[in-house]
Amino acid sequence: MIKDLLRRWSLRKSASSEPTGLLPLQAVRSAVAFISVEEQDFEACKNDILAFYRTHNIKGSVFFFDFRRIEKGERLITGITTTVLRKDLNWYGQPSPEKTRTMLEGEPDLFISLLPANSYPLEYMARCSKARFKVGRQQLPGNVFDLVVLNPADKKLSQREALGEIIKLLETVK
Repeated sequence: MIKDLLRRWSLRKSASSEPTGLLPLQAVRSAVAFISVEEQDFEACKNDILAFYRTHNIKGSVFFFDFRRIEKGERLITGITTTVLRKDLNWYGQPSPEKTRTMLEGEPDLFISLLPANSYPLEYMARCSKARFKVGRQQLPGNVFDLVVLNPADKKLSQREALGEIIKLLETVK
């Protein structure tokens, strides 16, 4: 109960007041994407995101959520500044100010979440982002995302497959 109260208070305090909505791809100058390293295709997905950025002349970054238990001696497989680890969360799940600041410094116009499930750390980053167009795989409370790509009834999309669907939709927005 206290955790939920602190989360709601933190979201109200930190949430961006920037209006959001559909934005043509030609108007997107910068972007940020969030993916999970717990899916096997995350490296290929990261490369697809970077190729999408290059193709559309978008200055972008990729952030990773890595909540695996990393054993002693095991190395991190992503960049430390753009990876949100379990140790980067406070006791009620809020990402550290450093990770949030790193995301905000890019001043993204487009926010993409390819995470298969919603979580408080994702909700916090999405609400803090001043991006004018936000895309996700599941809607967050309060309709944070302007565009949501859901799994078909008969199949669970991987992050990479969801990215392909998102790119198709983004390319149709005029």
